This record gives sequence, structure tokens and C-alpha cells, in this order.
Amino acid sequence: MGDGRGPKLVLLELTGDERGALESLTRGRNTAQALALRARIVLTCAQGLSNSEVSRLLGVSLPTVGTWRSRFVAHRLDGLFDEPRPGRPRTVTDPDVERVVVATLESKPRDAAHWSSRSMAAATGLSQSTVSRIWRTFGLQPWRAETFKLSADPLFVDKVRDVVGLYLDPPERALVLCVDEKSQIRALDRSQPVLPMQPGVPERRTHDYLRAGVTSLFAALDVATGKVIGSVHRRHRQQEFLRFLRRINDSVPQDLDVHLILDNYATHKTPAVKRWLLRNPRLHLHFTPTGASWLNLVERFFAEITNKLIRRGVHRSVTALEKDIRTWLQAWNEQPRPHVWTKTADEILASLAAYCKRIKDSAH
Repeated sequence: MGDGRGPKLVLLELTGDERGALESLTRGRNTAQALALRARIVLTCAQGLSNSEVSRLLGVSLPTVGTWRSRFVAHRLDGLFDEPRPGRPRTVTDPDVERVVVATLESKPRDAAHWSSRSMAAATGLSQSTVSRIWRTFGLQPWRAETFKLSADPLFVDKVRDVVGLYLDPPERALVLCVDEKSQIRALDRSQPVLPMQPGVPERRTHDYLRAGVTSLFAALDVATGKVIGSVHRRHRQQEFLRFLRRINDSVPQDLDVHLILDNYATHKTPAVKRWLLRNPRLHLHFTPTGASWLNLVERFFAEITNKLIRRGVHRSVTALEKDIRTWLQAWNEQPRPHVWTKTADEILASLAAYCKRIKDSAH
């Protein structure tokens, strides 16, 4: 069928297999959008419509319809895929790429702990920019290193399910609190006055400092609201922990149970603490696995106060440091921000299983 303008259209007919393949391309979740559009153009043209009618129906330009109609008539299904583009031929071969990737993953330079793009370029005979492109393509970053520690707790799986269950599905008529101590917070004063920030010049401080003493912050983070019950003590023995437990008990309405998520610090399990808990049965303790403090959400709160107050703070005395901590806690509780836990216990265990497999495979 024609529309009376331009050359007569070549009849486009489809076999059963071709129609099935084209319809599969239009429905495939992993099909590129451009390829799916080309398949729809051909299917619509096969209905006997003109290029103009297909253009209006699908909302694409007339030349686009003409291009893919003619490509399909000439090359059938193969014509819908991109042809090699013109331009300078590749100068970096697949063996070159493989050589860089294998050297990055399986070797180190003689004079350094990791490869740089310059040292890899010198070792392989490729340009520095080529090495950088290969690394970006394969997600390789030899200059980066992260730390990890796998918990050897025999009850690791049970404890992960217990703690994550409290995050994702807390009990009714109960409060879930993440409890820990941030110990050895140092009151530091710079050896010379801090120079304030100016336009174009950052704040400047001396590299050395004077130590005025240390203190500890006991914190209980409410998982639901983000509010924090905080207490500052010069020491963190069982006596201070018991005083903090009493403060938690007094702060929470008596009609609520209290579930406390703790790490395995020795002061959390002393006989005096156990006796006090027996006298206060509404408080229930849940311990994170040994060596897995990352599972305790209060650590995220400690990161906030460290980055926003402690790390750049200047304090001439422990008293001044403790005053600033209390002021910061008060400001936090005026506009608390809960840290939302998203991963399920199964997802965490699956990630750790994959990580262990990587370590095992690398050992061989």
C-alpha cells in the first residue's frame, strides 16, 4: 500500500518465525529500547501500512521508518542490529586488555605495594590513558583497600537473625534500643590558636595538639524515632553501665518492654548486671555476634557525632568536651533522624557466604 507520494514501497512480509522473534524483542525485559522500537516498526509495516502511517502511529520520524523497513527487507532480522560504525580501527587488542587485567589482579610491581596507571603502562607498553580506561571498564581500583573481619562467633547466624528481626519487625508494646559506649573520647586543644576560614582559605590548625583527658559517651538509640538517651562518664566500668541501665529504665514508660541490642563488652555481662536484670525483667538483652559491631545501629550515630563534633572540636578541658557533647545530644533529639535498616538477615548471610567463597577461591 502506498500513500501516493515517493517511490512504491517494497512489500514487507513476515514468516511465522520472524514474527515470533520480533514480538519477543518487543516484550523482552532485557531488550534495548532502540532494538525494541525497530521491531515494532517492522511489525507495524508488515500490517500493510505506509511509512507515513507507521510514522504517525508510532511517533517516530519518516526517515527512521524508511531506514528500518529497507534494512529488514534487505537483511531480514540481522538488519535490525547495529552495523559496525565508521572510524579509526582499534589499536588496543583483546589480548592487550586481558594482559592488563590479569597483571592487575595477579601481580604487583617490584617497587610498590600496588599498581599505578603509570607503572602498569610502563610494564605493558600501553599508554597511561589506555590503562586507566581498561581499569574503569572492569571496575579495577588498585590504589584502594578496605578492611574486613569475619566473625568467628559459633552463634553468628542466630544472632544476626535475632538482631535484624528486631530492626525489621519489632515486637508490639516494646521499645528497641541500640546501646553502646564510645570510650576514650579525647579532649584535645591545638598547640596554637585555630585560624578561622576566610574567602578562598580553609580553616587551618596545627598538626600537633595538647591532651586534656578523656571521657566516655553511653548512648541508647531508639530504632523507631532516632532519639538518643545519652550519658557522659569519665570511666566505663560496670558501675557506669548499671547507672546507664537505670537511666534507660526510668526514661521509658513502664508499660513498655525494652529490648536492648548490645555488643559483647565485658561490662555488659558481669554478675552485678545480671542480678539487676533479674530484678527488672522488662529489659531484654540481645547481643550482636562477636566482632560484628557493625550490626549495631548506634555505631551509625557515633559516626555522626564523631564527624560533626568530636573530630574537629577544640577543647581545653574534659568538662568543656562533655558540655559540648550534651549540647549536641540535645540538638540531635530536637530533630532526630532514624537510621533505617533495609537488609534482611537472609541477604546479609548470603553476602557473607559469597564473601567467604571469594576468600576461599583466592587462597587457591
